Amino acid sequence: MRQSSLLRFAKTLAAHYSNKEQAQKDPIHFARINIYFRPLLWDVFKGPGYYSEQSYDYDPWRPYRQGVHKLLANKEAFILENYSLQEPKRLAGAGFYPDLLNHLCADTLLPRRGCSMHFKEVKPNQYQGQVEPGNNCLVPRNNTMTYLVSEVEFDEKIWISRDRGFDPKTHEQLWGSKHGPLHFQRIVNLGDHLNESWLRSSSH
Repeated sequence: MRQSSLLRFAKTLAAHYSNKEQAQKDPIHFARINIYFRPLLWDVFKGPGYYSEQSYDYDPWRPYRQGVHKLLANKEAFILENYSLQEPKRLAGAGFYPDLLNHLCADTLLPRRGCSMHFKEVKPNQYQGQVEPGNNCLVPRNNTMTYLVSEVEFDEKIWISRDRGFDPKTHEQLWGSKHGPLHFQRIVNLGDHLNESWLRSSSH
């Protein structure tokens, strides 16, 4: 993977996204949500990484999803390894208040096995990704263990995502949107400052 391609992916991913337009058109089926992918300091992973956060617009300080992601690449794909936080409440709101990330260190992260996202560039600056194969990204929901199927498409203007949970034995869908994917628009670029020095040691 060329460094220039990886840097383009990294800069395109880093943003604040909102589905305000979708929520206004269909408020019964879609709540208004904000997604942040905020680049981390290189020192956290000794390589490129992100903090991600998803929250309802009316409750920004209590995100319903938080994650930390290490960016890697191989010949076929851009890879976002997934990590959870030991104390997620300490970073709640860091999507829009990044000073909270100043004390983040790798020692406080827990790897989420089987949950890496693999992306490919399908058109210039347009990327599609999904959870790594194997149905091993396990997510508890309503006292039941499920496996996650996550699909994402994004470019310099939009973010489209769909997450669903399935029963590991019957493969029946147990949770997730029944009304189609979430459609977001890019509100703010958060990766304009990224450069190739931020990518050191990112390929394997």
